[in-house]
Amino acid sequence: MNRKIVITVLFLMFCALASGQENPWSLTKCMEMALQNNIEIKIRQLEIKRIQKSQNSVLNRMLPVINLYGEQGYNFGSTIDPSTNGRVSSNIQNDNFYLNARTNLIDFSAFANAQKDKINIEQVKAEKEVVENEYKLQILESYYQVLYAQELLKIQKEQFKQASFNLDRITKEVTIGSKPQSDLYDMQLSFSEEENRNLETEQLYAIKKIQLFQLMNITDVATDEVVLEPYLNERTIDSDNELYSPKIKLAELNHQNSLKSIRLERASNYPVLSAYYGYSTFYYKNIKQANANTDSFFNQLEDNKSQQVGMQLSVPIFNGFRNSKKISASKIAGDQTKLAIEKEKQLLDKQVALEEQNKKNYLQLQHKLMEKEKYAKASLATTQAKFISGKVEAILYSSVKNQSLSAEYEVLKNDLQLQYIDLKINLLRKNRF
Repeated sequence: MNRKIVITVLFLMFCALASGQENPWSLTKCMEMALQNNIEIKIRQLEIKRIQKSQNSVLNRMLPVINLYGEQGYNFGSTIDPSTNGRVSSNIQNDNFYLNARTNLIDFSAFANAQKDKINIEQVKAEKEVVENEYKLQILESYYQVLYAQELLKIQKEQFKQASFNLDRITKEVTIGSKPQSDLYDMQLSFSEEENRNLETEQLYAIKKIQLFQLMNITDVATDEVVLEPYLNERTIDSDNELYSPKIKLAELNHQNSLKSIRLERASNYPVLSAYYGYSTFYYKNIKQANANTDSFFNQLEDNKSQQVGMQLSVPIFNGFRNSKKISASKIAGDQTKLAIEKEKQLLDKQVALEEQNKKNYLQLQHKLMEKEKYAKASLATTQAKFISGKVEAILYSSVKNQSLSAEYEVLKNDLQLQYIDLKINLLRKNRF
């Protein structure tokens, strides 16, 4: 019997522990899981692979192009006899075979295209980094929105415990007649307000967590068990002045690509030196002269073969100024991409300047909030002593207690906001946190 009781108690303790288990999530874990699950980032990764597979090196572009042709034809009526090269009135069957190979020995377009291919790969990588950076900023903001609600809920739960204690105490005092009924009404009203605020914060906290995990594309996690980890002791203060913005990098690559486009258009004005090789043979047969003395198929292929080797130099002279117009247009595009770099730098500087000003404001406010917290704790200590001795009412003590807890939360939230700004500035300037 005792054994059954022990097993039952252990089982109930295990269930209580299991039901009370929390699932902690850090900012780093959220970022990693979000990047793994984001569909747009996966699409960008496949685009990088596609561009890499379609890239052609200079050597690949200079490899010869080899073609093999074969045709069979019939000539009826007056035709040319291939054996005598004279016109005869007969029907002749022709089988012709050609093997051609051509390669460009000097082609400036091949070099320009190969360089553009390399920049194209870097461009799609930079585009992926831009998407990741913007996505990280969204995750960061959503994470701290949940964190604000989470810390507020902790404070309000402490307030609610105090309100419950005061309500219970006043109820007992009214019951024994030491307090008037009006005090109970006041305390019940205060308790109801605390209860409603607590419920609203719980609902907001649940919504914010669901929004965060939806943003991360995670659906197999019970969000009601998730607890976010604050970074209060890990505030990021990075004194490194190195700048690495994915948007600026992408703008710079676009400018480099536009410069290569100018070079590619200019390559159309340069000569191209090519080498070629040709091999051909044929077979013929007079269809009407079935008994004619015609050599066999393979003997004719051997006798009629011919080869051709040569080099060709193509020098552009005039094409209606089309290349000149394309070069001018490419130069204008280059100027546009150069201005786009300056635009991205200006936007980044403005955004960082605003965040720096917010950080300065929060730092100034932090000192005031800490002073307020100190005064609130001192007021709570004196009021608590008066409350214990019966010199102040419970509702006054409850109000002072709530003020102290609110002051504590304001300091905590301000510190969280400073963390958020530090992390956001690092993401904007260096794509890391």
